[in-house]
Amino acid sequence: MLGQIWLDITIPQYMNTITDAFLLDDNDVVVRYAWEMLLCAIGSLALAIIIGYLFANVSAAVGRNARKAEFDKVQEFSIQDINRFSASSLITRSTNDITQIQNFIARGLMAALRCPIITVWALMMIYGSSLEWTGVTLAGVAVLLVVMYVSLHYARIKFERIQWLTDGVNRATKENVDGIRVIRAYNAERYQEKRFSDATDELMANNISAVKIMAPVFPISRSVMNFVILGIYWVGAGVISAAGTTDEQLMLFSDMIVFTSYATMVLSSFLIMFGIMRMVPRTMVGMRRVEEVVDTVPSVASGTLTDIADKGAVEFDNVSFTYPGSEHPSLEDISFSIGQGQVLAIVGSTGSGKSTLVNLIARFYDADSGKVSVGGSDVKDYDLKVLRGQLGYVSQNAIIFSGPIGRNVNYGAGSELRTEEDVRRALRIAQAESFVDELPEGTESHISQHGKNLSGGQKQRVSIARAVCRDPDILILDDAFSALDFKTDLNLRSSLRREMKGTTLIMVAQRVGTVKDADEIIVLDKGRIVGRGRHEDLLRDCPVYLDMARSQMVEGTV
Repeated sequence: MLGQIWLDITIPQYMNTITDAFLLDDNDVVVRYAWEMLLCAIGSLALAIIIGYLFANVSAAVGRNARKAEFDKVQEFSIQDINRFSASSLITRSTNDITQIQNFIARGLMAALRCPIITVWALMMIYGSSLEWTGVTLAGVAVLLVVMYVSLHYARIKFERIQWLTDGVNRATKENVDGIRVIRAYNAERYQEKRFSDATDELMANNISAVKIMAPVFPISRSVMNFVILGIYWVGAGVISAAGTTDEQLMLFSDMIVFTSYATMVLSSFLIMFGIMRMVPRTMVGMRRVEEVVDTVPSVASGTLTDIADKGAVEFDNVSFTYPGSEHPSLEDISFSIGQGQVLAIVGSTGSGKSTLVNLIARFYDADSGKVSVGGSDVKDYDLKVLRGQLGYVSQNAIIFSGPIGRNVNYGAGSELRTEEDVRRALRIAQAESFVDELPEGTESHISQHGKNLSGGQKQRVSIARAVCRDPDILILDDAFSALDFKTDLNLRSSLRREMKGTTLIMVAQRVGTVKDADEIIVLDKGRIVGRGRHEDLLRDCPVYLDMARSQMVEGTV
């Protein structure tokens, strides 16, 4: 870069020599220095292309590394951390915000490094020349600095809001795509269109405001540069006229040409810097937003324990938990224990804390008080990969990834060690083998994004097969039978009992019929345990459980 700058700075010196030779009618000198000047220009162009190529590669590498760093950090986030940012904001930060940073590096960083050096070097070259010329140039620089500062100060505020509004547009788009079936079922297209239109209109209004702030600056700056050049010539005319001899006048004229070239370099550098500074507010906002993610300390920190002594054992000791921003605890004074190979069922009304309870086992959240233990040790002491490596987890909403069914089942750490027979066994236990075999390509059949080409029950069975395939010590099924018919529900539970005898099974369910064969049933109501025991005992001793059973017309309760 310094080589290119040296060539650019050298060119006006040739102009001085060529002007003197032209005035002295020395054509040989004019031609020789013109060729040298041309070689300098070609050399500067070649170096500029090489430097541009290098900065483009640096920009691409920075974007890749920033996205990887952000993705890796999000992988460490708890559910609470993700909710704090929101999914749409995290997507914007890893796409639009990092793109702003890349654009600045590719287009602006080279100039940001080059222009100050050229400015200082050019000012050094004209140092000691006419004070009048220097004063005119510095006055122009001062005006440009004031214009740049004022415009960038107000534009930065607008750009911060623009980035926030971009999150809103992404959020509206994501909700519209994810909920398209519900939207069409309720003929709510107009409502969604208005929501999206409101979000984009506000974004457009702020973009227009930012443009209005920045738009006058370039014409003003160009006018300042023209006035400076005009001022140099006007002052120069007086200086040259006052010279005593023709030779002195010719020398002053030559100096004025060189000074004008360097002054133009200085002012052009400021214009280019202003163009770069227009990118700076967006870039700085983007960097700050990316840093917020990368610098976030996960609320759930990994421990160091890697050995699990009593595999399959789970214990809650006076555990309480409240979601951030909530006034009431979701769980309060929860205590129970379960040994390896046992079946624990958790039932309760909507919002009673069932899913929250099992989420604490996998450390998707950490308890506010009390202790959750797995294998005889506090879950907070375990390395998160070791802890979660012991668990098979099926969430309320069956999560399916695009790709072959077999890859969905054989998923996660250790997948390379599992065989096709392991996949078939998992599908068989999950009562999914029959429908998979009916597909044209069997386990190689492709699943679309979010499993859109599968029914709700099929997605649940594939999710259960995925959890079973890793042969976990603890299998957590969070309302994983809700989309299954009663026969499939019964067959699946029987298969789990028969094929996974050494695995601790924790089931969250709405149906009393699904849990009545469990070794122990816990009944939750408003975050508290209001009943505990076997099905028959709870029908006798727990009014909440009895009401649930009666509402579902369970045999022996009506």
